[in-house]
Amino acid sequence: MTVRLNPYISFSDNAREALEFYRDVFGGELEISTFEGMPPEMLTDPSDATKVMHGQLTTADGFTLMCADTPTGMPRNVGDDVSVSLSGDDLAKLTGWWEKLSASGSVTVPFVQAPWGDTFGMCIDGFGVHWMVNAAAPS
Repeated sequence: MTVRLNPYISFSDNAREALEFYRDVFGGELEISTFEGMPPEMLTDPSDATKVMHGQLTTADGFTLMCADTPTGMPRNVGDDVSVSLSGDDLAKLTGWWEKLSASGSVTVPFVQAPWGDTFGMCIDGFGVHWMVNAAAPS
C-alpha cells in the first residue's frame, strides 16, 4: 500500500446515502463498515449499530473519498466536519508526520493502537485543519 491523502467527511446518519450518491457521480468501488461489529466500548448507543463507521469510495480515476456517520454523543459541527486523512502501512513515516502535525496544535484522539488493530489518531494542527492518521497493522 502507498500512503494516501484524501478528504474524510462526517455525516449525521446519512453517510451511506452520500457514499452511494458519490459512487453514482464518480463511479468506483464502495466499501462500507458499520458500528455493528465493533467492540462494545465503541458502540455506546445500540441505535448506532447500522450507522457507517467507515465508508470508502475508490474510483478508477484515482479518487479516494472516505466518510462516516457521527455516532451518538460525538459532536458534529457543519464547517469542521471534513478532515484530511493520511493512511498507509509505513508506521515510521506516518508517526513522523503525526508528530509534526500535532506538535503545533492539539491532539483529539491519541496516536495509539485502535480496536481494529491499526495505529490511529486525530489532531487539529496549528492552522485549525483536522487530521486523521491511520497506519495499517502489519499483515
